[in-house]
Amino acid sequence: MTAIPMTDEECRLATEAISEQLDRYANLLVKKGVALHPEQELVLSAPVERADFARRVVRAAYRIGAGHVTVIWHDDQVTRMTYENVPTSWFETVPSWQREQLNSLAEAGAAFLFLEGSDPSSLKGIDPAKPATASRARNEQCKSFRDGMDFGRNAWCIAGVPVKAWAHEVFPELSPAEAVYRLWVAILETSRAEGDDPESAWETHNASFEQTKRMLNRKHYSALRYASSNGTDLTVGLTEGHIWEGGAGRLQDGTVFFPNIPTEEVFTSPDRMRVDGIVYSALPLVHNGQTVRDFWLRFEGGAVVDYGAKAGKDVLQHILETDENAVRLGEVALVSKNTPIRQSGILFYDTLYDENASCHLALGMGFPECVKDGLSMNKEQLMAAGVNQSHTHVDFMVGSDDLNIWGVAADGTETPVFINGQWPWE
Repeated sequence: MTAIPMTDEECRLATEAISEQLDRYANLLVKKGVALHPEQELVLSAPVERADFARRVVRAAYRIGAGHVTVIWHDDQVTRMTYENVPTSWFETVPSWQREQLNSLAEAGAAFLFLEGSDPSSLKGIDPAKPATASRARNEQCKSFRDGMDFGRNAWCIAGVPVKAWAHEVFPELSPAEAVYRLWVAILETSRAEGDDPESAWETHNASFEQTKRMLNRKHYSALRYASSNGTDLTVGLTEGHIWEGGAGRLQDGTVFFPNIPTEEVFTSPDRMRVDGIVYSALPLVHNGQTVRDFWLRFEGGAVVDYGAKAGKDVLQHILETDENAVRLGEVALVSKNTPIRQSGILFYDTLYDENASCHLALGMGFPECVKDGLSMNKEQLMAAGVNQSHTHVDFMVGSDDLNIWGVAADGTETPVFINGQWPWE
């Protein structure tokens, strides 16, 4: 039965009806997402189209005693016009004021909350070298900012908010007003923020991560072997001291926070030199406003040696050419097909959500916390321990419904870890 479309007035009233839920979502992001402390600085990055929700976050932050809130706005249309009119060479250097802003805030101990909401096709037709160059420059030149998040000194959280163009991509059959409302509902539900007490819901959710991590860390596999009917046949080596993480993160000072809301994954960093075989994508990859579809990567000795895509191959090329280590894996993540995001049946065209509907891998930067004593290592020591170091980190989804994964012990014995896209006990 076809649903009856909502009028714009009905959408307005429906959005007003979830106002308290939106406030609880804002509180969740501030209290659990970045675990903001009294008198601490919060840096909020938000799309201008969702200034209404950004204000809810600012109110929530000051309500718990934030020392100051810095808001950094972004806008898809302005970003596109910039890339259309400014040469690639301009993006090779981050403006000094922006370097000072991000680095000084990180050095002062700020928490960073990134509200993600953008048009998945906002940069369609733009030379992918431009956003790739800008991203590489920011990661190289805003060192305190990047290292603060990578090495457990600054709490951070990425969470979603709907904008019209994104909502239209997800729900193309709906009116703009209804698409935004439906996307709000989907965001709240998949973020476990639709109930009366989202903070308690996340405590319960995190307990399930702890149980799964303990199980995997006890196994101490030497490698994982992937196979599915789409042609994936990949073996991913794991470092000798690898640690599975997921759910809440922990700063060096002990602060517990949630880097991603939502999240359904447990993950570790593989051995950067021990990845061999071929892997096929299970979902599109949206990167810097451009989409890569139906792609594959072939690895030898840990590095991508060949690749292809039905659409967006040039975007994939620029990802792989970010630096010399962008061709190696920094993350392997396990996600059951039975998660709320996958079961919703919604393709979000946004990595924050789609990566939590599917097992995924990531090219580029690995995680210091995913190897024993990693947070006390420098980048050279992490490389020696097998944890990849790069100026990029790009997740891509590989979890088809029939994906099987085996854990390979040091003696070659194999144990099922995933059977047809889910944990053996599901």
